[in-house]
Amino acid sequence: MEANPAQLAHTVAWGSFALAFVFGAVGNKTNFCTMGAVSDWVNMGDTSRMRMWLLAIGVAVLGANALHLAGVVDLSKSIYPGPNFTWLSYVVGGFLFGVGMTLGSGCGSKTLIRIGGGNLKSVVVFIVLGIVAYMTLRGILGAFRVGVLEQASVALGGGQDLPSLFARALGGDKTTWEIAMTALLGGGLVAYAYSSKDFRSSFDYTLGGVATGLVVIGGWYVSGKVGYIAEDPQTLQEAFVATNTGRMEAFSFVAPFAFSLEYLMLWTDKTKIVTYGIASAAGVIAGSAAWALATKSFRWEGFRDAEDTASHLIGAALMGFGGITALGCTIGQGISGFSTLALGSIITFVAIIGGAAATMKWQYWRLSRQG
Repeated sequence: MEANPAQLAHTVAWGSFALAFVFGAVGNKTNFCTMGAVSDWVNMGDTSRMRMWLLAIGVAVLGANALHLAGVVDLSKSIYPGPNFTWLSYVVGGFLFGVGMTLGSGCGSKTLIRIGGGNLKSVVVFIVLGIVAYMTLRGILGAFRVGVLEQASVALGGGQDLPSLFARALGGDKTTWEIAMTALLGGGLVAYAYSSKDFRSSFDYTLGGVATGLVVIGGWYVSGKVGYIAEDPQTLQEAFVATNTGRMEAFSFVAPFAFSLEYLMLWTDKTKIVTYGIASAAGVIAGSAAWALATKSFRWEGFRDAEDTASHLIGAALMGFGGITALGCTIGQGISGFSTLALGSIITFVAIIGGAAATMKWQYWRLSRQG
């Protein structure tokens, strides 16, 4: 049957919304929080929530590459494993995002989950993050991003994913390397998560990690398989419908904030549609709200004082700039990008943790000085 791009766009958007709804509900129930994972580890030595994040990554790596190896999707057609290795953007953007999510009480996904639970502070974070993200995509901050940070780049012919890099450096078949790296990284992360007795003792940790990983896998399928058109009737080229990048997408929560605000502001512009990213942001809020209302845990919450307000505003701005610069957040690069085995995603993941950990140490030092 001949593909109908308009109809497929609706299918992709609703598929994204449904998957994000599950993530929002599960994230609220299990307290899935990447900032909290770093905080627990740095401040208390508790690695349980970090293991939940790593479990999600491991599941996503195994599932995404299984889809790729089976020929269901082509991960090379996403933004993450491309040949343009903008190493400085990954490091600077990731580090600043880590700082921002600590100051802003959570990353982009946690902001959406908290909005669903009644947190008004997170509504402000959403708006500021989205505005700064848009400025970094297409505005004044974008000039600095492209003209300065992205100038520090290396062209890696054949892609920056680990299987391609190892195949070029050491020889051998790329598929063999992909199987090996998938088993090593994906399987290793899952095994590490379950090596802790405390982690195994809580079903919520397994639910949060596995469900998040499966949602990312489902996202790749919806965008890369359901939304794929081999030949668009208008352009006569292959296309991934209802994506803002024009490529296959999975879940990420920085650029979708910007496009969500744009869609709301240009509502009457009929050329604007609900894209995969916009639908995912709405889905997380809806899923979290549904869980909060069902469990009677919905609570209105506002800023404590001026300092609390300033911290969240600065954090939101840093996340907006850092997330766009690094091509993603703790979910976008930390799970979706990581699942493609892209080197830049792994570097961003480490940089985010570094930025968050450094900020938490600074906060602790500041509190000790005040005491």
